[in-house]
Amino acid sequence: MSTSPTTPLLTVEDLRMHHPVGAGMMQRRTGVVKAVDGISFTIPTGRTLGLVGESGCGKTTTGHCIMRGYTPTAGRILFHDPNRGPLDICQADRRTLAYIRQKVQMVFQDPYSSLNPRMTVQEIVGEPLRVNQGLSGPALRARVEELLTVVGLHVSAMNRFPHAFSGGQRQRLVIARALSLRPALIVADEPVSALDVSIQAQTLNLLQDLQERYGLSYLFIAHDLSVVEHISDEVAVMYVGRIVEMGPTHQVFDTPRHPYTSALLSAVPRPNPSRTHQRIILQGEVPNPANPPSGCAFHPRCRHAEDRCRHEIPVLQATGDGHRVACHFADSLSLPGIGQV
Repeated sequence: MSTSPTTPLLTVEDLRMHHPVGAGMMQRRTGVVKAVDGISFTIPTGRTLGLVGESGCGKTTTGHCIMRGYTPTAGRILFHDPNRGPLDICQADRRTLAYIRQKVQMVFQDPYSSLNPRMTVQEIVGEPLRVNQGLSGPALRARVEELLTVVGLHVSAMNRFPHAFSGGQRQRLVIARALSLRPALIVADEPVSALDVSIQAQTLNLLQDLQERYGLSYLFIAHDLSVVEHISDEVAVMYVGRIVEMGPTHQVFDTPRHPYTSALLSAVPRPNPSRTHQRIILQGEVPNPANPPSGCAFHPRCRHAEDRCRHEIPVLQATGDGHRVACHFADSLSLPGIGQV
């Protein structure tokens, strides 16, 4: 089945993940942590959506909901399979979920903790093939060799254990395992944050090469905006469980419409040390998702906030050319982009 670059592969609709909070010996419910509180986005076939924000904003929770590591409180996550049509991950039964998980794989932040230290490379990369496709013997070995070659590792590594590799090589092993079942979507949760800068660039280039070669789609979760700018086609900025701005990468980086996005961009290091720039320092801390502020959750830290912001939750609205922002004053604010702060 042929697909265009705008064909949706994953559609997230009003996703919510609320964790109950208990107290006392009987763990009586006293509240909820709104880790994800009503977000929506689409990832087209062969494209990358970067999901960014501070720690605790709900990025990783979103990724785990897509993998059904968590069962969402509400909303829909539709995987558009060319053979079966839209499949709702939230409502999928065990058999359907097993099928979806072959098409949607995850790459974790810490490659060492996601690899079994008692298994060899051949066992680690080959396990999905053995369990799901019944491969064994020479056929399994040949497929593992192919996968190792694709991610830039020598086939002589097959009989070694994870501790014998560097951090970058381990992440390549994780990517090889994720590719084993030929997925359509990879959820990459901070895949380069634990790596040295030079190794980060190699890993990002590998992910882009694999995307071009296999037509992969990525949900790229990160806090480093310079990395997101390099790899993403679109960017969604999260704050306290909600998306506050979303759009094509160049638009969000060059002309941000939300004060929080502009503040994040001001923290991106500049390659030219002789060029000075002004940091936008946000006052206060990220609000507790168990007790978020009324109205706009960003208003206690926003220097543009007015009385309306304290009482009315802004809606994510289109501002043109696929750019959307949740700010009452997006049309009147003139905010600096990445090259202007």
